[in-house]
Amino acid sequence: MPCVPRAVAAACGSSAGPRSLSTTSTSPPSRYPWSSPTGMPNDCGSTDPTSVARFMAGCRRMAEDGSGARLAIERRSDGTFVGWCTFNSWDADFRSASLGYCLKEAAWGHGYATEAARVLLQWAFDTLDLNRVQSETDTRNGASARVLEKLGFVREGTLRADCIVNGAVSDSWVYGLLRRDWA
Repeated sequence: MPCVPRAVAAACGSSAGPRSLSTTSTSPPSRYPWSSPTGMPNDCGSTDPTSVARFMAGCRRMAEDGSGARLAIERRSDGTFVGWCTFNSWDADFRSASLGYCLKEAAWGHGYATEAARVLLQWAFDTLDLNRVQSETDTRNGASARVLEKLGFVREGTLRADCIVNGAVSDSWVYGLLRRDWA
């Protein structure tokens, strides 16, 4: 496998140290957790201090309120940050959550998003006992739709004019993955 996911949310503000990708706790899979905002990526690679601080605050918030986790994705061969994968809106009562990912353009098409999402989904279904994970993608982003479909997600509908991407109003496809369909 070409990349190594690192959990941010589980370790923000902690000195827990490295942990194995396989876990039996409710903490997300993790390796080499970050404990400070220095050099933290945001928006698929921004190192602007304000953006980094905002990114870290979001990681801490998800960790503290138990609503999700954000994994950084780095290339195994050289440790270069290539993007992130997030698991958010976790609802223990409904046993559901949302999945998202963002990769630098140079990392597109190498399987990094699929690999990182697969690790996060395995943790979500096995450890958190989720019944459903949902994801959305811009209808113009066929590559992202293929990532979701490779993972077993089913396209369930279209949200019309639900977001603005680079100044253009855009539709999104809604995808769902049920526990019974997870392989």
